[in-house]
Amino acid sequence: MMQIGDKIGIVCCSNGQKLSDMEKIKALEATLLQMGLDAAFSDYIYEKEAIFSGTVKERVQALLQFYRDDSIQEIFDISGGDIANGILPYLDYDLISDSPKRFWGYSDLTTVLNAIYAKTGRESVLYQIRNLIYDHREEQIAHFRNTVMHGRNDLFQIRYRFLQKKEMHGIVVGGNIRCFLKLAGTEYMPDLKEKILLLESYTGRVAQMETYLRQLQQLGTFEQIAGILLGTFTQMDTEQCTPDVATLVREIAGQHIPIAVTNDIGHGTNAKGIVIGRELNLG
Repeated sequence: MMQIGDKIGIVCCSNGQKLSDMEKIKALEATLLQMGLDAAFSDYIYEKEAIFSGTVKERVQALLQFYRDDSIQEIFDISGGDIANGILPYLDYDLISDSPKRFWGYSDLTTVLNAIYAKTGRESVLYQIRNLIYDHREEQIAHFRNTVMHGRNDLFQIRYRFLQKKEMHGIVVGGNIRCFLKLAGTEYMPDLKEKILLLESYTGRVAQMETYLRQLQQLGTFEQIAGILLGTFTQMDTEQCTPDVATLVREIAGQHIPIAVTNDIGHGTNAKGIVIGRELNLG
C-alpha cells in the first residue's frame, strides 16, 4: 500500500507515445501529484524513430532501473501497441522475482504481465493508469486512490454474469487476446492448467476473433483451463458484429467450461483492473 509522498515509475515498453500526446502525459503527472504521488518518468516515453521510444535494450534498462531503485514503489506502463514482447528475453526475472513492486499495464503489455507470472510467479496488474485523466477520471481516481493508498479493493471489484455454468475458481492469466497469443510456444506463456483465462480486445471483427479462438483451441487451452472471463471487445461491440464474441466462445470452447462476462475489464476509459497471477473466485 502506497502513502502520500511515495514515488512511482512510469515506463513505455511498447509503442512510444506521440509527441502530440505530451499534454496528456503532463496532465497525468499533475493528477498523480494532486493525489500525493511523485511520478518518475523513463527517458524513453515518446516516439523517437518510427514507433520506437528507444531500442529494446534501452527500454529494458529503463524498466529494470525502476526495479532496482528502492524509492520506487510501483511501476506503471502507459503504452500499448505491438512491440512489448521484444523486451521479454532481456528482462532480469531474478530481480523482478525478488522485488515487491508490481508492474501495471494493459493491451500489448499483456505479454509482459503474463511473462512475469510465468517466469516468477509474481502478480502484475492489467490496468491503464492513463484512465485517471479521461472522461471517467473522478471515478477512476477514487477507485485507484482507495485501492493503492487505502488498502481497499475498489479497483478490482468487477460486475459479471455467467453465460455458462455458475462458478469458476482459479488464478487469472491472459488479457488482450491478440497479444496473449504472441506468447504461444514460448517460455513466457503461463501454464494454463486450472487457470481462469481472461480475454478482451480493442480491435478485431468476427474473422480475427474466430482465428484467435481457434488458435487457443488448437493449443489445447480449453481442455486445461478452469474457466473463461470475457471482458469488452471494443470494435466487435461498437459495430455490433454478429456472431458476437460470446457466441463464438461458446461454440469453440465447448459447453463443458464455465464462461462469464464483464463490462468492467478492457480498453474502455471506465475499465477497472484485474490482477494477473492472483486467485479469483466467481460465483
